[in-house]
Amino acid sequence: MRLPRLRGRVLWVMIGSVFVLGAASTLFFTKTLEARYERDVSRMVFNDNVQLLDDLRRQAGLETDSLSRALASSPEPSSTQPYIVVSIEEHRMWYRQGAAILFTAEVATGSGKVLERTGDDTHWRFETPRGRLKVVSKETEPVWVPPDWHYIEQAQKRGLGILKLDRGQSLTTPGGVISVVGSDVVIRSPDGRVSPLEATDGREIVAAGNILIPPFGTNQRKYKGVLGTHRLNIGDGYALHGTNNPESIGRSVSHGCVRLRNEDIAQLYEIVQVGTPVFIY
Repeated sequence: MRLPRLRGRVLWVMIGSVFVLGAASTLFFTKTLEARYERDVSRMVFNDNVQLLDDLRRQAGLETDSLSRALASSPEPSSTQPYIVVSIEEHRMWYRQGAAILFTAEVATGSGKVLERTGDDTHWRFETPRGRLKVVSKETEPVWVPPDWHYIEQAQKRGLGILKLDRGQSLTTPGGVISVVGSDVVIRSPDGRVSPLEATDGREIVAAGNILIPPFGTNQRKYKGVLGTHRLNIGDGYALHGTNNPESIGRSVSHGCVRLRNEDIAQLYEIVQVGTPVFIY
């Protein structure tokens, strides 16, 4: 009688072990996703990539929109599904369905240049990502929130320093005291008047020989018109979008995005759906 009982106990132990292993595997998988999520968020915060953080907030659970995931997960289009092809070398994009070309336009792509921050080993390479992505969202009248590298690049071009202005901080200048009030970077003149400062691409706030980096969320860190009239986001801060500099089209001059003339991106916006595959080579 003891042998059957022993076998029964062994069987229950084996079943229990399977459940324990399954629970451990699930926990390990969840922890792995959490670690990847924390890694991606840390990378984005380090690079001040708020656009990608916004993308993450719009997604459920622990899924991220990292470029590596987008490159690996986008499926091959079916013979009936339209898709976008971008040639970096030819500076041209095609919207195709099978062998048919539904739309084509000249584009600008990444310059390939490297920007290095003085005083440390931080650098940025402005390349258009090659591979298989997809349109993850669409926007009209997109607003550009410049990353820190934009201000560093502008300062180096103009021979100026860099000064990051935080909320609660003030800077005294000959024209008055600069600080953040609500959603604006303002200057309080000696007579007590408070006026919001103006800032746009190439006309940043300059004080005491430095370009000021405004805090995120302020109007002075929101540039309208730079990205043209429409934007097709393809993940990780990259997009196909319009431009306020149509002379740049047909050249390798962007910071990684694919630029189109405003009339071309407007037409593409109307016919391309979210989820459309994008192949860049």
